Order: sequence, then structure tokens, then C-alpha cells
Amino acid sequence: MANQERLVQEFLQLVKIDSHSGKEGKIALILKEKLEALGLEVFIDNAGETVGGETGNVIGKLRGIGNGPTILFSCHMDTVKPGEGVKPIIKDDAIYSDGTTILGGDNKAGIAAVLEGIRSIKENNIPHSDIEVVFSIWEEGGLVGAKNLDYSKLNAQYGFVLDSGGSPGEIITVGPAQDKVNAKITGKPAHAGVAPEEGVSAIMIAARAIDNMKLLRIDKETTANIGVITGGEATNIVTPLVEIKAEARSLSEDKLDIQTAHMVAAFEKAAADFGGKVEMDVERMYPPFKIEEGEEIIAKAKEAFKAIGIEGYTAATGGGSDTNILNGNGIKAVNLGIGEKKAHTLEEHIYIKDLVDSARVVAEIIKIFA
Repeated sequence: MANQERLVQEFLQLVKIDSHSGKEGKIALILKEKLEALGLEVFIDNAGETVGGETGNVIGKLRGIGNGPTILFSCHMDTVKPGEGVKPIIKDDAIYSDGTTILGGDNKAGIAAVLEGIRSIKENNIPHSDIEVVFSIWEEGGLVGAKNLDYSKLNAQYGFVLDSGGSPGEIITVGPAQDKVNAKITGKPAHAGVAPEEGVSAIMIAARAIDNMKLLRIDKETTANIGVITGGEATNIVTPLVEIKAEARSLSEDKLDIQTAHMVAAFEKAAADFGGKVEMDVERMYPPFKIEEGEEIIAKAKEAFKAIGIEGYTAATGGGSDTNILNGNGIKAVNLGIGEKKAHTLEEHIYIKDLVDSARVVAEIIKIFA
């Protein structure tokens, strides 16, 4: 039922709208108009005021008939950098940027698919239960919009997030929790050539701590990484301050607790060994989620994919998404593959067939839940 030409043109329109995280004001207003034109009642919540962004999350409601469960479709409006002045081009049955920016298919491909899926249902007068739509702000860099979403506006029992890089057919049912693990290491400055023994090197503390850590792949469920190290001013100064940004993830919260505690202990011991200090900033960024294989939402998603000739399959991910936050707030949600390729790079692209199939599966999910 999806109209390919219309869908592609709408996607091209969306990716041309600048919308870095925290700067989604323009696209939010355009999407509000588009949803209202489809007959949805639309709200913009106060999440933007809470986090210092231009706008809040866009929330739409389309009233249905019958007693079917309320279903939610969710995508995020923001993009990573460099994402301003996107110039999309079509080649080899796919849509790319011109190579100077990202494309923004993460996650505007999902938005376009949701809009076209609902539009095709409306045009064909297909009965549906209540449908809710959330286009969130600031997903990149912390799932900020979903964390500050006004959940009092939602009644959905099931949620479908269209934000996975897998091809249509992929149903992400398992996702990890993540801890932010940041350290501020304080040593003591001294002249490195005259009296180095009077100093305490924050770099040496950091090096000792990291050398004693288990990092990268811990086990099949757990990972950890040191991502950013900053500090030092000159080679003739014993470095007095180093700041480190790190993370740990696991599908098991117990394992995550153990890994995070191990990293904190490594920093603290190294600081004590050298006579320095460390201040730790640890935060659980999002919870894990796991949808069991026998759940209705999985069966319905597989049925929807089958209806368009695609075999649905479940998978786990090591990444976080708004799916984690929705599940943590009582909405049973999965993340669907929509075919985003090489997201967050200048080579990002999406095949037109995957874009069309994503819109088609949105419509099929609506039909099946009705």
C-alpha cells in the first residue's frame, strides 16, 4: 500500500531539515503539521524546557475503533554531527548524502516510514485501534527525550521503535543497560625537569588504573570501554589533572554492577598507590530490556513481516535506544530493523526497498493489532 514516490520525496524533505540534538525545533513543528494533517491529535511536551532544547517530544494520537490494544510507533528526530545542510542523492537504488555530511536516515527513515504507514491506512479506510506516535528529541547521546517524555499522555500497551540498522525483518528483543563511568584524577604539579619527585602524575594514575582493568569484550553479555582521556598542558609539568570518560554495558544488571564496581575500584586503588585523588561520577544511563519469545508483540511483528513477504526474526543488540526507556516505563516495546546502513558516518545510506518495506510493515502492524 505504500506509495514509493511519495515516501521517498518525504524522506528527502526530512533529511534536508537540520536537527542536531537539542536543535529539533523546526522539524518538530513540521512533523506536528504532518501528523495533524493525518487526523492525529498532537501535543508537544515540556521535555525541551527540562533539558535546555528547542522543543519537546512530539506526541500524536489517532483514535480508533474496537477494543484492540493501543499501539505506539516511536522514532527520534535528532541526528548526530555533521548533519547540517544535508544534500541527499539517489544512486544504485539507495539514498546517500553527498559525502560531506551524514544522511540522517538515523532516524528520519523511521519517521518517514511511520508517516507513510499511517497515511496508507487512512487512504484505504482500514479499521484500526488507537495509535500513538512519539517523535523524540535528543536520542543521540543519552536518550534524553525518551527519559523526559510525558508518559501521562500515553496509553500504549505495545511499542514499535523503528531505529535499528538491521534490514526489515529484524526484531530487537534484548538490549543492554549502560553505566557512565567518569573519573576526575587529581595529582600534584611539579617541574618535570627540576623536581619531578615532588609531583604526582595524574597520567600515571590513569595509566595504572586502565592497565588493571578488564575492558572491551568482558563476556558475551558485557562490554566496557575507555572512550575519552583529557589532561596535561606541557611536557615540563608533572600533570596534575586527568579526566576520563568511560562506559560499561551488559544485558545483565548484576554483571554490569560487577564491571562498574571493578572499574571504580581500579581508579581508586591507582590513586591511592600514587598518593593522588580520584572523584568518580557513575550513572545508570538506561535499564536493560528483554522481551520473551512467547510474547504477543513478537508474534504480531513476525506476522506483519510475513504479510509483506519477509521472514521476521528476533535478535539482541549491544546498543541503547528509546526502546530501553519505553520498556522501563511500562510499554512493552521492540526495535525494528529499517535498513539504516553505516549510520553516523559520511557513507550512511538506505536502500529504497528497505524504506518502502518499513512503511509497509507499519501498516501491517496496525492492521493486525486491529
